[in-house]
Amino acid sequence: MNLCQNISNDGYRKTTRVIMHGCNGHMGRVIIGMIDEDETMEVVAGVDPFDKGENPFPVFSSIIDCNIAADVIIDFSNAKAVDDLLDYCVSQKVPVVLCTTGLSDEQIELVEKSAASVAILRSANMSLGINTLMDLLKKATSVFADAGFDIEIVEKHHNQKLDAPSGTAIALADSINEVLENEYEYVYDRSQVRKKREKKEIGISAVRGGNIVGEHEVIFAGTDEVITFTHTAYSKAVFGRGAVEAAKFLVGRTPGLYSMPDVIAVK
Repeated sequence: MNLCQNISNDGYRKTTRVIMHGCNGHMGRVIIGMIDEDETMEVVAGVDPFDKGENPFPVFSSIIDCNIAADVIIDFSNAKAVDDLLDYCVSQKVPVVLCTTGLSDEQIELVEKSAASVAILRSANMSLGINTLMDLLKKATSVFADAGFDIEIVEKHHNQKLDAPSGTAIALADSINEVLENEYEYVYDRSQVRKKREKKEIGISAVRGGNIVGEHEVIFAGTDEVITFTHTAYSKAVFGRGAVEAAKFLVGRTPGLYSMPDVIAVK
């Protein structure tokens, strides 16, 4: 049973103990603020190589030095720290919400291997809205694709983002293509070829500018009608909120690899 939902005999709600891995980064601070306002959770320790001594809990430079018991770890750090994190989670049997991106193929294999021993939740996007949208897109695709609708995805992000298209745009396309038995091709650039649009393609376009946090638009364009699904993130707090909900979900789970759709399924 998830400890966040377990009421003790004296009427007090049990508290989920959280280690914040990457506690002094931007997302770490956001999540700590959210947990401070949640009476069912508390941060008992943090991990960050850069500690200014401003946290009300002990902070360790590496997870391997952490000696504080916890029910779950939330990770928003960097890929270099993930190997030690996974080793710790396996040895201590502590589940982890793994939010760090940019993992190598070898690290992804290590995540899958570690999930045989401990519960791990990893998703391309932690937003509850995006993951709900993926489910809606599957239903929409089953209707519109057979009716001959063309499918396009447009994603917009700030001018400092390095990768294009976004991982979320690819995840949205993958959720659509899953319904289409992966028969559709992803097309990122039409400038080099002069020809009509193929029916079995999903166009993916990237816009970079200003300080746009993230906007994803999925277009189903048919004859005489267009249906558009849009998700807009106005701050990175949406990813933090998803991570907190994922942590609540993960406590007490059996070993395995979980994702945000698993969290939404129990809502």
